[in-house]
Amino acid sequence: MKSIPVEQAVGLVLCHDITEIVVGEHKKAAFKRGHVVQPEDVPHLLRLGKENLFVWSDQPDGLVHEDEAAQRLARAVAGENISFGSPTEGRINLTADIQGLFVMEADFLEALNDIPDVTIAAISALREVRAGQPLAGTRVIPLCVAEESVAAVETLCRERGPLLSVKPFRKHKVGVVTTGSEVFHGRIQDAFTPVLQKKFAAWGSTVHFQAVVPDQPEAAVGAIREALGAGCDMICVTGGMSVDPDDKTPAAIREACGQVVIYGTPVFPGAMFMLAYHRDVPVMGLPGCVMYQQASVFDLVLPRLLAGQRLTRRDFTRLGHGGFCAQCPQCHYPDCSFGRG
Repeated sequence: MKSIPVEQAVGLVLCHDITEIVVGEHKKAAFKRGHVVQPEDVPHLLRLGKENLFVWSDQPDGLVHEDEAAQRLARAVAGENISFGSPTEGRINLTADIQGLFVMEADFLEALNDIPDVTIAAISALREVRAGQPLAGTRVIPLCVAEESVAAVETLCRERGPLLSVKPFRKHKVGVVTTGSEVFHGRIQDAFTPVLQKKFAAWGSTVHFQAVVPDQPEAAVGAIREALGAGCDMICVTGGMSVDPDDKTPAAIREACGQVVIYGTPVFPGAMFMLAYHRDVPVMGLPGCVMYQQASVFDLVLPRLLAGQRLTRRDFTRLGHGGFCAQCPQCHYPDCSFGRG
């Protein structure tokens, strides 16, 4: 490239976007790459501080223009249900095609950003996203970047698979087992199940089976097995999850299921949460906070289960980073730090 006075650039083609910032109004490309400079553009360019413009003299070998580089980076990192458009000011944004779970490995993102002159920024992973939601952006730092840097990103993504994807939520038949003699005998109304019905409906699943049982482990075990027999592919057990001597729900879940993943999580609210599996069916013991807190460990875990992920103990121990809810006077979840380690 060579630099020439803006007055001499009339009739020449811009080789990069020229940005205009109006405080409080916008930041946009006032002139796009490929624009042929007109005489009437000169005063505008001068107001933007462009006394000189860069134009191509010869295309250097071994270098990639920022727009082409951004496109190649976007193609490399985009996985299933991810779309992207054309570059603006050297950057391309990637968006979700569907509602689902946004999946990305943080260490993979760090490895890509460690490549010279490459920058990829993304929202935090393992969260629900909606169709059309921006998820990430790609660009390189210089106007022209070394081919080796772009190729390195492409090679890593071929070896490890695309960096970004959105996993669709599967429709589940949910079983709800409500424990508690006070509910079973009608002394109080079940306020838990309506909350669960609303949460599951938002993700396209329905409560297929419901049972109310007294505080007897054998009754809860029987209800869990009845839900399994009714074809439920996810089960929630409410009530009796604390460490009080008369809270028997954890013991019932242990007896009914073949594998207990965890009982007790580093998430507040939601420390007394339990996850177990009967074969491939997740069975959750839900503490009372799920009923009245707008966000709890249940809201962090459920999208991942609905997207088909099988969770391990390590998945839960990682939740401690970001797992403390600040109990803001006005809750803004999911647009907050809760669960965003």
